[in-house]
Parts: sequence; structure tokens; C-alpha cells
Amino acid sequence: MSLSSHEVKKLFLEFFESKQHQCVPSAPIVVKGDPTLMFTNAGMNQFKDFFLGNSKATHTRIANSQKCLRVSGKHNDLEEVGHDHYHHTMFEMLGNWSFGDYFKKESLSWAWELLTEVYKLPKDRLYVSVFEGDAKEGLAFDQEAYDIWAAMVPKAHIVKGNKKDNFWEMGDTGPCGPCSEIHIDMRSDEERSKVEGAVLVNADHPEVIEIWNNVFMEFNRLSDGLLQALPAKHVDTGMGFERLVRVIQQKKSNYDTDIFQYIIQKTAALSNVPYGASEKSDIAHRVIADHVRAVIMIISDGQLPSNNGAGYVARRILRRAVRYGYSYLNLNKPFLSELVPLIADFFKDSFTEIKQQEEFIQKVIREEELSFFRTLSLGMGRLNDFFENHEGQKISGEMAFELYDTFGFPIDLTELIAREKGIQIDLDRFQKALQEQKNRSKADAKKDTGDWTVVLDSSEEAFCGYDHTTVQTQISRFRQVEQKGKTYTQLVLDNSPFYAESGGQVGDTGVLVGDDGSVIEIFDTQKENKLHVLFTKSKINNPSQNYTANINTNRRHLISSNHSVTHLMHSALREVLGDHVAQKGSLVNADGLRFDFSHFGKMSDEEIEKVETRVNEKIRENIPLVEFRDMPIEDARKMGATALFGEKYGDSVRVIQFDAKYSIELCGGTHVKQTSDIGMFKLISEGSVSAGVRRIEALSNQGAWSFVNQKLAELHTIHEKLQFPKDINQAIDKLIEQQNQLKKRLESLEQAQVSAILKELKSEAKEQNGIYFVTKQLQLPSVEGAKQICFDLKDSFNKTVVVLAFEADGKPGIAIYISENIVQEKSWNASQLVRECGKHIQGGGGGQAFFATAGGKDSSGLPAALDHAKVSFGIS
Repeated sequence: MSLSSHEVKKLFLEFFESKQHQCVPSAPIVVKGDPTLMFTNAGMNQFKDFFLGNSKATHTRIANSQKCLRVSGKHNDLEEVGHDHYHHTMFEMLGNWSFGDYFKKESLSWAWELLTEVYKLPKDRLYVSVFEGDAKEGLAFDQEAYDIWAAMVPKAHIVKGNKKDNFWEMGDTGPCGPCSEIHIDMRSDEERSKVEGAVLVNADHPEVIEIWNNVFMEFNRLSDGLLQALPAKHVDTGMGFERLVRVIQQKKSNYDTDIFQYIIQKTAALSNVPYGASEKSDIAHRVIADHVRAVIMIISDGQLPSNNGAGYVARRILRRAVRYGYSYLNLNKPFLSELVPLIADFFKDSFTEIKQQEEFIQKVIREEELSFFRTLSLGMGRLNDFFENHEGQKISGEMAFELYDTFGFPIDLTELIAREKGIQIDLDRFQKALQEQKNRSKADAKKDTGDWTVVLDSSEEAFCGYDHTTVQTQISRFRQVEQKGKTYTQLVLDNSPFYAESGGQVGDTGVLVGDDGSVIEIFDTQKENKLHVLFTKSKINNPSQNYTANINTNRRHLISSNHSVTHLMHSALREVLGDHVAQKGSLVNADGLRFDFSHFGKMSDEEIEKVETRVNEKIRENIPLVEFRDMPIEDARKMGATALFGEKYGDSVRVIQFDAKYSIELCGGTHVKQTSDIGMFKLISEGSVSAGVRRIEALSNQGAWSFVNQKLAELHTIHEKLQFPKDINQAIDKLIEQQNQLKKRLESLEQAQVSAILKELKSEAKEQNGIYFVTKQLQLPSVEGAKQICFDLKDSFNKTVVVLAFEADGKPGIAIYISENIVQEKSWNASQLVRECGKHIQGGGGGQAFFATAGGKDSSGLPAALDHAKVSFGIS
């Protein structure tokens, strides 16, 4: 059966729609509101609360194709992707779920029906596995799954799997249960006749592969390792889309399918290196085809490449793709950005956000590529400097690690360059440094989280903070957390006015006051999936008593003011700059706001003034807040509400409106009741964050007033120091002019001093073996004077060596110049020598073989430094 990948996905969704499943969109690949995850790495991530019983599903049967990313941990290792034919960073997971509805019989029979009757996969090539049980865990053999399969599949094709293969767990804690996998044997008939496929199931055979996993969620793994029955039984299935397409299209590699081939062929055209030319170039093609899709998905969901968190992962993936293109396909200028239009077209129906942001994504990737090529150039310069100054020496493990960590050089690239020079690398020290870095990262990230102690069994755990800032409530659950040597308590309230950090707005702080008068101070509120989790360092002595929950209302008002003014500013930016402006990130707290938005040029002073004026006009209009809660998302879109890329919206949303013709946004944050409560808006800075993204920092309310008053006070101080001139600008211009004149006079005096020193040094030059040596300890007006003297002296003699041990601006320094013809003849090296001399003045330096400088802290060491140089040159 010949199907395109698009047809395969369409048939999957249509099949489960016919089984009364609601087909839902993919959640964003970048996870928000779940501290345990950075990226969606499985189809079930967005439904975790349903499995745990924290939320109730609107639909009990769901199906979708979820975009996932795996770059580390038990599931994947980024450095291995591309070396085989079936691992990926970004992949799609086809899945169907039951939340307390159907269970094993329906799940397994439908899976068999879809694979064999719809996709027409040969039954004799399919094998299934069931959980054999685990005595240590007290888990029995999954007889039910076995019996279901036995009615459809020959018993010889049913494999019993151990806990490692057939008991699925989300992580160290959380929902889990036995699973039943479906595998396919894609070997030739000849090979199948020699070895039965059943023995190759889960044996890492490249052609006997798992295509579908049916997980039966029955338990919750606690932090002490014990299993607790879930409130209801659920089904969570996952079928790797890329593998399924490979099977249906009868390919030997996932990369040979139509999912990847159009990317590989375009890369081959750009590089003039066809796929199939060599093993190394083929790996590069696969790396690029995989990685560019991942980077595009991450950016389209609102996460830009950066130096930390999810942004660091995006940058790391992108740079790995560039490195492989650079090393093995001779691609030494931006090429990933050239692939964006093709990929946007490929996903135009399934992930529309990519096509909508195509130009933006392309520009971001291109700028990242240009930046990395500059970094590669610096790394090459670092290596070339080493080769020049350490001829024949082994590259230390520390330097190899610096190239890897700072310049993005993979160790194989450093090895390749070193091999061409006939130089070895201390790989043992490199591996040690790499492992030390990994250990540090693990230690920093380690967090021990205890199990929830449930106080109220049937709590709604509701949020009432839009309407109330103080309420009577109870603690629903609490737990202890230890991280970086600090212990604190997390708790959830039955009814909570505390807003949990999300959408860029920070979480509330405040207090809980118990009936017994005890006070629990809340220093933060965070979202964990659907839960509003409060953080405290206070001891909870009586968790079952009633509490009065009070948020810090003054702080909340300032935060709300900054959030509301962010909406007003967003609309003003679109008015002034154009409709292409879209929010790319924000931070709203009590001190001010930060707003990242798409725009490809620096805002002019006039544009900044227009935005600021427009926002303040809207503040003075005293526009009332209009809030729509639980509005169907389609209705919100029809009324023109602005939605953000990368945010996960449910069927019902909250809409915030300040003037139906001005600002309407989907938003879960807190806001002022009317715009006049904001008081005042002041835009204090505008600059670049990354390619195509600008950042505004601004203030409102008390923060804006304080800023203006501070600037007025500074202006008054300047007036006072200038003796209250009539025209302050004219007075400042006059001061600048006077300063420039004085600077010119000083430069003239310094030049005269340097000329006098130069004349004296020329007369003191000593000839030895045809080389003129100038060595002197002296005072100089500036560090720049040392370089001028060295280069002026080189023009006076054919072969020159100059060593200056000087003091300038109160600091010691050394400058060494060697005529380039001497460098060639005698292999003398100014850079190497100046580092040795620099130790005498408690400093260091470097440069080129013919000219180098050093700076230090100890002027008393200048005579010793000068003597060291004389001895090195053999000056008598």
C-alpha cells in the first residue's frame, strides 16, 4: 500500500474519529507550567493532570499527532542522532487516549484493526509483547492483554516482556502501568526463515522495530518507590509517526521517507554533495534534516535560541547541524535558513504556526547561523594560534574542552583539524573535563521532592484570585522539597486567591493565618500543570485547621498595573510599527515590565514617543476592563482576540478587553479595573534581543513616577553644578568643546614626549650579529605609546628587536617587537616570550609572533622582566 506521510496521518485521525474520539491539536513543543519538563517528550504530557486526577477531561476519548522533542535522558542522546536511521530529536507521536473510558480490549483490538485492515500491514510480520509481571513489585503477569492478543495473533507471535520493556513509567515518579507493544519484522524472507522474529523483539535489531505502544495507566509511582493505584484506569498509546511511515512506504531508513527526503535533497543541492556519497556526509545530511525541523518547531512555539534553558537546547541543536554541514558538506555560509520555506510548506496543514511565521523563523535561524560561523572562525583562530606557538605539542584536554564548550567545536572536529597537522589530543583529560561539567549540571538541577500529603480528599483546589484577595480556606495537600541544600514546603489550597506564575506574570506572595494565630509566609506561587502551588519556608504545625489566605495586595496592584499596560503597549506597537508585531516573550512583576516582540529594526525616537504617547492617552481615557471568562475559543477568535504562538489554549478561554476597537487578548493574568488605575506609563529602553526580536523595558504606576522624579532630581543636580545656566544644552555643548580641546593639547604633549623618547632609543640601539637591539625600562604617557615606539623603530633598522619594560597610567607593561624576517630565520616568538616576562609583573599577555604585549600589577618586577628578555635573546 503506497501512501504519503500526509495520508498516513489523515487515516489515523479519521480512524479514531470513527471510534468517537475527539481529535485535538498538538500541544506546544515547549512546555510551560510543568517544572519537571522543558519540552514535550511524549504524547501524554499535556494530559498528565487527567491521569493524576488533578483535572477532569472534557472528552474521555482523544486522539492527536503530538510534536515531541527528546535530546537527553533515558530517551535519547543528541550526539547519537544521525548516526543511525531511526532516532530523532523532533518527532511526531500519533496517539489515542482513554480517560476512565475504554481499556485494554478496545485499545488493542483497534490498534490491530488500524494496522492490518486500514494500513494493510502483513499480519505475519507483526509481533506483540505483554508484561510478564514482576515479583519484587508485586505485579502479576498481564493475562488480560495476553488473552486479548491470543484471539487475534498466533501465540508464537506473542512475546512476554520484562519490566524494562513492558512497564511504562513517565519518570522516577508519576503515572505508570504495564504496556503492550506492537513490533514489525522488516527483514527479507530469507533472513526471516533463518531466525524467528520473536527472538529479535526488543533486541535492538535495526529491522525488527517497535511501531506502537499501548500503555495501561493503573498506578502512580511515589517518591519512595511504592506503587499506588490511580483513581481510574486510563489508556495512553503512542505510535512513532516517522517509523510508521517508514514501514508503510517500505523503506530501510526513516530518512528515506517523504518526511525527510525533500530536506536531504535540498541540502545535497546546496552543498553539491549527494546523499549516498560517503558515510560521514550521509550522517551530516541526516543530522541536518532532523535538526532543522526541531529548531523550526521550537522557534515557532515562541522559544528563541539563547544561552539558557530551552533556548540553549535550541541553540545547541542548531549549532550541531551547522557543524556537520561545515565539517562534512563544505557548507561555510548560512544554509539552514534556506530550508525553512520547504519545511513550512510541508507542515502548512498540520502545524499552521510555522507557515504563519515563516519569514520570522527564517531570519532568526539565519542570524544564529551567521553568529555561529563567526564563533567557529574565532575557534579556528584559537587553534591556529596554538599550532603557531606550540609546534608539535599535544593539545591539552582542557583546551579541547574550551573549544567544545566556548566555541562549539565537537571533539571530532578538533580531532580532524589536529590530525591534518599531525598533532594529538589528550582525550582522557577532555573526557574528564566533560564529565565534570555534566556532574556539575546534575548537582545544580538535583531536586528531591517528597510525595503529596493529602489533607482534603475531595478538594476542588480552585483559584478565586480574579475576584478575591483574601478568603477563608484550608490546605488541601502539602509536601517537602529539598534543592541545593535548602528545604522548603509546597502546598495547595482548597480555594486560593494566590495567582501562580504564568504568561510572563510572576506569582503572588502573602500570608496564611491559621485559626490558632500561626502565620505561614508565602514567598512564591508557581503552576504545576493545573495546580496553584504555594511556596513557604514556614513550618506547618497544624495543616488541617482553617486558614485566612491574604495576598500582598499592594504588590498585586503594581503587577496588575504593569500587566494591563503591557496589553495597551502591545496594541500601540502594532498601530505604530505594523501588524507584523507579535509578542515573543514578557516579564511582568511589581518593579516593571519587559516585552519582547517581532520587529526587524531599531525603533526611532519618534516611534518610541508615539507609542508612549498613545499608551498614556489610553490610560487617561479611563477605559473599563471587560472580562470574558470561559468563552469558547472559536468565539474569541471571531471577536479578534490576539493569541500567542506557543501557548496551549483549551476549548474555553479568558479574554481581556480594553476598548473593543483597541485591545483584545487571550490572557489568564490579573488586571486593573480601569486604565486610569495604571496612573502613568514610561518606556525606558528599547533594544535587540536576537535576530528579528526587539525588547522594551518600561514602567507604570509608582515605578514610572519614581523614575521621572529621579530623572528630574538628576537634571536639577546638573543645573546646580553648571550654576543654573539659561540654556543647559548650550552649557553642556560648551563643556564638551572645552574637553575636546584639552584632549587634543594632551595628545600633542604626549606625542612630543614619545618623539623625544624615540629619538633617545634610536641612539641607544646596540648591534649584535647584524641585529639591532633596543631594550629599555622607561615611563610612558600611555600604553599606546609603546606600540608606536616599536613600530617606528622597525623602520629605522633592517633587523630589529625591541623590548620595552614600561609604566604607563600607574600600571606596569611589557612590549616586545621582533622583525618578521628574524621571526622566520630564528623562530623567535614575541607572544610566547611576553607571557614568560609577564609573570615577573604578576600579569600576562599575548599577541603575534612578531609583536606582543603584557600588562601586570607589580611594577617592581619590570627590571627582572627586562633581564629575562635579554637572556632569552642572548643580548650581551
